[in-house]
Amino acid sequence: MHMADALLSPAVGATMWAGSMAAIGYSCKKLKENIDNKTIPLMGIMGAFIFAAQMINFTIPGTGSSGHIGGGMILTVILGPYAAFLAIASVLMVQALFFADGGLLALGCNIWNMGIFPCFIAYPLIYKLIAGDGKNARRISIAAIVSVLIALQLGAFSVVLETLLSGKSELPFGTFVLLMQPIHLAIGLVEGIITAGIISYVKKVRPEILQASNTLRPLDAGISIKNVLVVLVILAVITGGALSWFASTHPDGLEWSIEKVTGKGELEEATQGIAPALKDIQEKTAFLPDYGFKPAVKEEPKENEAPAWPGIEAGTSVAGIVGGAIVLMFILFIGFGIRLFKK
Repeated sequence: MHMADALLSPAVGATMWAGSMAAIGYSCKKLKENIDNKTIPLMGIMGAFIFAAQMINFTIPGTGSSGHIGGGMILTVILGPYAAFLAIASVLMVQALFFADGGLLALGCNIWNMGIFPCFIAYPLIYKLIAGDGKNARRISIAAIVSVLIALQLGAFSVVLETLLSGKSELPFGTFVLLMQPIHLAIGLVEGIITAGIISYVKKVRPEILQASNTLRPLDAGISIKNVLVVLVILAVITGGALSWFASTHPDGLEWSIEKVTGKGELEEATQGIAPALKDIQEKTAFLPDYGFKPAVKEEPKENEAPAWPGIEAGTSVAGIVGGAIVLMFILFIGFGIRLFKK
């Protein structure tokens, strides 16, 4: 659900940038109250895992569309809302800057749509209500699925509103919303099941992590999370380095919806103003655009030629591993920076 700059007006993009930056600042302030040396590496490794997991699009049968997990709810249940929001924001920043996934003008919207709704709405109002004290595994799984569904529905509707406020007449509100909501309902169901599985694993091997995030308290000094961190690192490397080859070649839910409305997968980009300037910056910073090596000569895709599947390419593996490492280092820098200010 990464928005491109072509979907937004500069005014809407700047407004959402301001809102997202304010939320990042607030999260840093709140996280400073309970951050510790165990939370920081867990944030970084979870962020790296979500980066890798987002590379894998899964096909939605019968639609010609695909989706990938947002990861906001996984992060929130394991890390707490403030650490989770900083982690998902870090993932989206790295994706936009170094992999040209989502526009720079749209970055504020993407952080808002994929971070605010799971971290600060679905988690406290839906997940915690259903999960209760967090001791019942069945209630946790139901809470995970329902909260992911609601968070993704809110995020998809937010995309529609942002295009409406941007004056994109190519995407009529009624038609666009009737396509966006159902397809993201299907995507949300898959993500909800994945989320429930990961949370159940953490609950089984180290339930203290979920208890700490639920109460916004640091983990006790005597609790070791080394085994959990090792498993997550291995999963991140395998997911980004190899499983990413098997990502669906179908357009994601947003691209699919745009194509159904307009007949093409993307809108025309602006030729004047801040959007093309930001695109020039992105082209310079994105050293692995579209999660692969830059081609020596840019080739135009052949008409009606289906992409190869699985896409076994060294560039994809490098992007998955390097991107995860960048996210890890970026979050560690933020985490230890907050820790330093706390002292």
